[in-house]
Amino acid sequence: MSSEGAAARKDDHLRLAAGQQEGGPRRNAFDDVAFVHHALAGIDAAGVDLGVEVAGAHWPLPFYINAMTGGSARTAQVNRDLAVAARETGVAIASGSMSVALDDPAALPSFQVIRDENPGGFVMANIGVERSADDARRAVAALGADALQVHLNSMQETVMPEGSRAFSSWPASLEAILDAAEVPVIVKEVGFGLSRRTLHTLAALGVAWADVSGTGGTDFVRVENDRRAAGDLDYLVGWGQSAVASLIDAPRDPGASPALLGSGGVRTPLDVARALALGARGVGVSGSFLAVVLDGGAEALIERITTWREHLTALLAVLGAHDPAALQACDVVVTGGTAQFAGARGIDVTPLARRSDALPLPGRSRS
Repeated sequence: MSSEGAAARKDDHLRLAAGQQEGGPRRNAFDDVAFVHHALAGIDAAGVDLGVEVAGAHWPLPFYINAMTGGSARTAQVNRDLAVAARETGVAIASGSMSVALDDPAALPSFQVIRDENPGGFVMANIGVERSADDARRAVAALGADALQVHLNSMQETVMPEGSRAFSSWPASLEAILDAAEVPVIVKEVGFGLSRRTLHTLAALGVAWADVSGTGGTDFVRVENDRRAAGDLDYLVGWGQSAVASLIDAPRDPGASPALLGSGGVRTPLDVARALALGARGVGVSGSFLAVVLDGGAEALIERITTWREHLTALLAVLGAHDPAALQACDVVVTGGTAQFAGARGIDVTPLARRSDALPLPGRSRS
């Protein structure tokens, strides 16, 4: 594909992904998860620490700007705004797929702006799993990246008009990238979820971090089908499993799964808390933040992230969680399609609703 064609494809992706945000947030699997309210469980918001440890670094907030875009003049401006917001709020940020820049150096500045505007922040480069070990090193070096996202997107490739149909080499390619990378590697889906079997496989390959990136947010079947002349693969819209289902489906045995991040359809601070309660160490946000940036630029996103920080702190306080990890002791009830999915996969979700039974009850202080 020519450089002009690649840039046009990136602009198409941005336009079509943004179009899926029109009309505001839609119901998704996060709505199948409800916290049990315990009226005397609350703590002081001043005692809540939102910091988390991810990929060998301390993040001041447990949510981050996930992979979105890059590769054209239009997407360069979006990345600049995202990077400014990351710099001003301290959130980690991931670039979009850098494949176009690895093939055409003229596209590289549209990604490097992320580091240029955010010199001290935690930045993740992003490449496809089919790229070479040398490409992995080049992508990390280009951004001075602190970590490398490697994305899996077989369904997107299947629907993409110019996509690949050859996937058998991916495990070996991933192993080569892992051997070559000098920064932590985070393997992620692009919105179709990571199954228990996939997470077992990733752990066996030596992957330490994975982002389950499930359905409910940007649907790349819709994006790529809208780019097809015939639009004939619309029946695949909705393929995959949600972030919620993926987190519930994840292996629980130590060493059987990478440490998990959660993304896909995160709309509010409550969704962040839900993902953290189900085992995510951090929570990625793409479409929700993209809509804000496209409407109001960096300043609007700074305001939104600041609001999310305040709201998430308040939620943890009312739930009695001093930090994000403590949410995994909070009671959550799982219903709807997610509960049906869990049942079909042989997973009993009822213990999630009684986790606080193991905690001591608050009582009158006695001298």
